[in-house]
Amino acid sequence: MNCLRPLLYFSIFNHPLTIEEIHLFSDCPSLEITKQQVHQAVDQGILINKGDFYMSNESACSCIQQRIQENQFAEKAMLKAVKRAKFIHRYFPFVKGVGISGSLSKGRFNPSSDADYFIITSKNSLWTCRTLLIAFKKIFLLNSKKFFCVNYFITENALEIEEKNRFTATELVTLIPVTNHQLFNEFYIKNKWVKEFYPNQDLFTDELDQPKSSLKKCLEIFFSPQIRISEWFFKLITTKFWHKKFRHLSKEERKIAFKSSKNISKHHPDNYQKKVIDELNKKYQMYGKKFNIKFENEYA
Repeated sequence: MNCLRPLLYFSIFNHPLTIEEIHLFSDCPSLEITKQQVHQAVDQGILINKGDFYMSNESACSCIQQRIQENQFAEKAMLKAVKRAKFIHRYFPFVKGVGISGSLSKGRFNPSSDADYFIITSKNSLWTCRTLLIAFKKIFLLNSKKFFCVNYFITENALEIEEKNRFTATELVTLIPVTNHQLFNEFYIKNKWVKEFYPNQDLFTDELDQPKSSLKKCLEIFFSPQIRISEWFFKLITTKFWHKKFRHLSKEERKIAFKSSKNISKHHPDNYQKKVIDELNKKYQMYGKKFNIKFENEYA
């Protein structure tokens, strides 16, 4: 059943789905076929239906109430997150585009949530841009990441995401571009591989730009990539610090959790991506055995 993969995936986050959402996150050829499969799964006891929502376990009622409440929190949080994203784009040097990612991009937020930002930078300037943003957070926001969680950066000349799996595909299709929509359209073109997971998703967005501030222009001149500041930040500060702080992780674990190069910076010390994929495979195994359904394992 094509409809089960998205439901099992989102059940990891206790996130019930509507039929329309199930279709968007499945590879069913039509909404009508999705409805038929979902209703069949409900009749067979594989899925649970409560109102407009469908879930793959018995905690459906509490999960639905939680989702509805977090949807309401997200509406208010989104307004602030969009303002903060525009602030980042307007004032910080070498920021080319900003999008909202994480739980907020999926319409969920609660008092303990963070607003996550996906940032595209100028080429050769990622680590200067990242260092200035982190310094701003630590100094002026007292290291609060509530509405300033900047943990994923790529450069404009390396837009294709290397990890091609269900986790990264889900993060990409739920990403909400806030600034430089034209660049995000280029980003989507470079990542057409997500259609292998979610062929029913429409990725493209409308154009919406805003001018640079004078401060940003001055900072970009001062921190010119020609003086190799970005490379210095990368080699002498960030990577050495991460290797020392997280030396308990294996080399392969650090490679996934802290993917770092001239063109990318990803900071997920809990190796969240691998944990999600591992949990998804456990669900595949459990449901496959219980309902005699064959699932192919996914990989981080």
